[in-house]
Amino acid sequence: MPRFFNPESMPKPASNYVQAVEITAPGRRLVVSGQIGVTPEGKMLEGYAAQAEQAWRNALSALAASGMSVTDVVAIRVYDVAPGNVSAYREIRDRMLEGHAPASTYVIVAGLAHPALMTEIEIEAFRES
Repeated sequence: MPRFFNPESMPKPASNYVQAVEITAPGRRLVVSGQIGVTPEGKMLEGYAAQAEQAWRNALSALAASGMSVTDVVAIRVYDVAPGNVSAYREIRDRMLEGHAPASTYVIVAGLAHPALMTEIEIEAFRES
């Protein structure tokens, strides 16, 4: 089982994530490419919340297809086009991960692959053999 922890020598996390995840056991690792607010039918959704929720649904769908669940997520990387979205992002993340707190990085970028995209989410997961 991965060890999720916050070393006392580091600052306390600003929201629901951990500063470090240690994986020592043999197992399966899943890396999910950046997911965006586009439905499986190819429709790009409008609005930050709709795009973020769809990006999470897409990422979690890859987890399910690999026989994994949200508690197997060990790391998240989020690319966002506006710093004002962080509160909405945290609420959506906490709901989609059902309170699970992996390592997390949130980066503000000038733009994504399409000008209408507002966020992109990558996840990594691990499950012991």
